[in-house]
Amino acid sequence: MSPAHESHDTQVNAAQVDAATGKSTTGHEWDGIRELNNPLPRWWLWSFYACILWSVGYWILFPAWPLIFSSTQGVLGWNSRSAVQQQLADLSTLRAATSARLANVTLEGIERDPDLLAIARAEGRVAFADNCAPCHGAGGGGAKGYPNLNDDDWLWGGTLEQIQATITHGARAGDDAGHQGNMPPFAGMLTPAQMSDAADYVRSLAGIVPADTPEAQRGAAVFKANCAACHGENGKGNKELGSKNLTDGIWLYGGDKATILQTIANGRGGVMPAWGGRLPASTIKALTVFVHTLGGGQ
Repeated sequence: MSPAHESHDTQVNAAQVDAATGKSTTGHEWDGIRELNNPLPRWWLWSFYACILWSVGYWILFPAWPLIFSSTQGVLGWNSRSAVQQQLADLSTLRAATSARLANVTLEGIERDPDLLAIARAEGRVAFADNCAPCHGAGGGGAKGYPNLNDDDWLWGGTLEQIQATITHGARAGDDAGHQGNMPPFAGMLTPAQMSDAADYVRSLAGIVPADTPEAQRGAAVFKANCAACHGENGKGNKELGSKNLTDGIWLYGGDKATILQTIANGRGGVMPAWGGRLPASTIKALTVFVHTLGGGQ
């Protein structure tokens, strides 16, 4: 190392007294600026010491240190998991009486009894917010690809029993008792011109475009050969298969031609989770009644 470097290091590392403030420096210098060796504020030091004491108390009172197969449990033996489990147990105990009442009455009986109806709607509203609202919206209004539960357009039926079956077993969710039908893709089976004509015919069924155009008339033949088996010759749909009513102007994915073409070409197969193994039977009953009374129940 050259003498110049040695001199520079000595100058940088040696603590000096700052001429402007009269305070010693740490010996650190950056671009001609020396770092003063000021003590930390007292409030900061006391806060730091208090945090150390608090952490020691936490280690003693609560679970803190990991062990090989578990962890230290703390003097209080409290943890958030056990607290939540206890709260759920307390809630189950609190709801036991009302849950038993709901479990022992038919769905129709619940709707006929004002007290049970109020209980079911209250419990159903909470269960809906926790489990269903992320897809169907807070008020059940749905979104693109997620049915609106406030209208009277049902893919799988809107009676109490049909809604209960859908909630319990879901659609295309791996439950053998659930709804299995889907919209197959026709790309490769139909030419682009045939799919375009079919889209025009579908839009004519809903009154969006005239039915007497050459495209719609050609599309009628395409529809009859490929789509009528599920949607019906009149396009009214089939709730047993979950095929949509194409005449009511209510669209799950959109009624513009581009979206309908995408549906015809690529198919559709949204998944509705099966809640039968996740929620108690009384909660599913409450959810069923809540959805049925949103405005579109059949």
